[in-house]
Amino acid sequence: MYNTLVSAEQVRRHLGDWCLLDCRFSLADTGYGRRVYGEGHIAGARFLDLDRDLSSPVGPRTGRHPLPVPGRLNARLRQCGVGPGVQVVVYDDCGGAMAARAWWLLRWLGHDAVALLDGGYPAWLALGGETQQTPPADADSGWRAECDGQAVVDVDEVEAGLRAPAFTLVDARSAERFRGEQEPIDPVAGHIPGSLNRPLSENLAGGLFKEAAQLRLEWQALLGDRDPASVVHLCGSGVTACHNLLSMEVAGLAGSRLYAGSWSEWIRDPARPVATGAG
Repeated sequence: MYNTLVSAEQVRRHLGDWCLLDCRFSLADTGYGRRVYGEGHIAGARFLDLDRDLSSPVGPRTGRHPLPVPGRLNARLRQCGVGPGVQVVVYDDCGGAMAARAWWLLRWLGHDAVALLDGGYPAWLALGGETQQTPPADADSGWRAECDGQAVVDVDEVEAGLRAPAFTLVDARSAERFRGEQEPIDPVAGHIPGSLNRPLSENLAGGLFKEAAQLRLEWQALLGDRDPASVVHLCGSGVTACHNLLSMEVAGLAGSRLYAGSWSEWIRDPARPVATGAG
């Protein structure tokens, strides 16, 4: 079973055996993923849309990508062939920034045999891997998920944590957004007071995840002697934060959690404090 990363060569050796999920998406062009999937994808892969499949509709108090309803996501993943004992591989074309959300959601639903294709679709093309333009037929594995409620921290817990710190928040957005110097997506700039910044791009080198030992050194430099299980990840909307969570798992620092609402939920209430600058 693989539960963090797999290589394009490993996928090629198991093509036809593993369940492949194409998670390409662009925040700037929400139709991008479905369009490029139709132009070509790894043979046998099915498409998951960030907005339609991996999120719920946005509400007046939510962030930009609320968690999907577990039962609805479970049903969609059954159609994709996800089931007990099935190795799932998720991929995108942006270093895992989008596919990591699917990786985390599958674990949230209790499916641990899920890994991210390191290097994504570009790595597959560079290997000369087989592609196709037509989607495979739907399946139905009959899988019934068991959701892990402990993997998520909600906004009330984050607010309580400001008064009596019980965990460490790590924000995956760029340093410029974290410091409040620029905000191209959300209406308020800055970060949650007391949070640390680890831009997800720091997990990568040459489009691939850094070696586990290097990631471990970098995370330990940021976190000091904090217990990995006391770390809660966030970003703009709970998507790219999963990249940092995966990075910690690759580094052997297991047990961190996700604040799924993230910055875009936090700023829905103007009474919640906002910090700017480096810390």
